[in-house]
Amino acid sequence: MSTEHEQRTVRCLVAKVGLDGHDRGAHVIARAFRDAGFEVIYSGLHKSPDDIVQAAVQEDVDVLGISILSGAHDTLVPRVLDGLHEYDALDDTLVLVGGIIPDDDREELYEAGVSEIFGPGASMEETIEFVRENAPKR
Repeated sequence: MSTEHEQRTVRCLVAKVGLDGHDRGAHVIARAFRDAGFEVIYSGLHKSPDDIVQAAVQEDVDVLGISILSGAHDTLVPRVLDGLHEYDALDDTLVLVGGIIPDDDREELYEAGVSEIFGPGASMEETIEFVRENAPKR
């Protein structure tokens, strides 16, 4: 029997966009999110921005974590954000980016709709706490 006070499980999509084949970090964060009690969907490798948007919308995720190490964050991440906006899902989705994102590129990603960027050295605890504090309440 559920009550209004029970916390709903946070649904997360961890996605690898583009031709980036390095997925160890995505697997590590997906496992940490599962261990934290989040429901996690992993996209697999080499997904297009449209593939990721479709999965996020169809799965009705609260959180979209985009893992990208290819250096194409400045083109691929905005395409994902534009797609979420087209489906009127951007405001209801906490978008995180993980990877090596140069400081000079971060502000543009934040302005486009990324909620937070986690680079090398970010702790799992920090990332999980950010999700708990900022995932949309539906």
